[in-house]
Amino acid sequence: MSATQMEQEALRPALTVLSEEEEMFRASFREFAEGEVLPRVDSMEKAGKLDPELIKQCFEIGLMAIETPEEYGGAGSTFFNAILAIEELARVDASTSVFVDVQNTLVTNAIKKWGNEDQRKKYLTQMAESKVGAYALSEAGSGSDAFALKTRAVDKGDHFEITGQKLWITNGNEAEIFVLFATVDPEAGYKGITAFIVEKDFEGFAVGEKENKVGIRASSTTELILDNCIVPKENLLGEVGRGYKISIETLNEGRIGIAAQMVGIAQGAYENALKYTAEREQFGGALNSFQAVQFQLAEMAVDIEAARLLTYNAARLKDAGLPFLKEAAIAKLYTSRVAEKVSSMAIELYGGYGYVKDYPVEKFWRDSKIGAIYEGTSNMQLQTIAKLITSGK
Repeated sequence: MSATQMEQEALRPALTVLSEEEEMFRASFREFAEGEVLPRVDSMEKAGKLDPELIKQCFEIGLMAIETPEEYGGAGSTFFNAILAIEELARVDASTSVFVDVQNTLVTNAIKKWGNEDQRKKYLTQMAESKVGAYALSEAGSGSDAFALKTRAVDKGDHFEITGQKLWITNGNEAEIFVLFATVDPEAGYKGITAFIVEKDFEGFAVGEKENKVGIRASSTTELILDNCIVPKENLLGEVGRGYKISIETLNEGRIGIAAQMVGIAQGAYENALKYTAEREQFGGALNSFQAVQFQLAEMAVDIEAARLLTYNAARLKDAGLPFLKEAAIAKLYTSRVAEKVSSMAIELYGGYGYVKDYPVEKFWRDSKIGAIYEGTSNMQLQTIAKLITSGK
């Protein structure tokens, strides 16, 4: 057994055990989710946008800068604690969860790892205080084929001019800081992809329409339009032609965040079903007194526990600096399936009531579907897993 394998094995017995600090983090996130997010869920769903006061509160309690180092105004905490926050928020509302998720696991991590000191001091500090971040990679013709980018960046000496359109950008309406990818040389393929930090008020930058989605409706998913957008040279993130590496490594971490979101969705649907079946009477007894219902609830509990273990395992490996690519792909694939399955079962346990918007489980079901699509479709996760296992990794 190699040293790396021994280190990985040493982590496994403690996967389900949270430290005292982690327990405190979870408790505080749950209190916020139930006290501040839950009362707003219905109104945000109907309005199709997050409550501005809730966004402000997310900054005030440190949710938007969990891993950001203390010298830049953040909590200086772990990736695992960010995962706990994402899970607890999704247990109540997936839209709020993904809002916090993108800020922490994608934008902050990209700037923290690849930005220079001036960029970290400027943007991480702003994002810890009040500014929302977004991650702009996808385009109309480059979904799973993420590097078939059409957006072009032209070197103009003291600045770049970027022209193109981005699609499916989470936090598009709220964001003021965008980690955005464009190619400096379409003929160079992935070697031309370059990352930039783009501010919302840069000349030539505009946010397009918000998508009318099935789920996560309060989360803004928008188009970005760049028309000779002027980006200063100092806003180049990393090096020219290294954008592919930045995007791949950041998305690998982000997939664990999506897995945590799916675990939270499944847990929320399950808890609602558990409560409803205890209160609902049929044939002279509570629904959960029937073995058929008990078995369904047991299946849900088993699936959620397995999904949580996979997610926590990937997060622990990431924090330990150990390889986690396969584990992240497995976690995202499995948890997205579990979230959809468990929320669907919850609807069935509610019967006709589960199919109407007066009850919460139909929203968990709608919110779950995106897990199989964004930050890498299920087929792309299967491809990653297959490549790794067939190569012996």
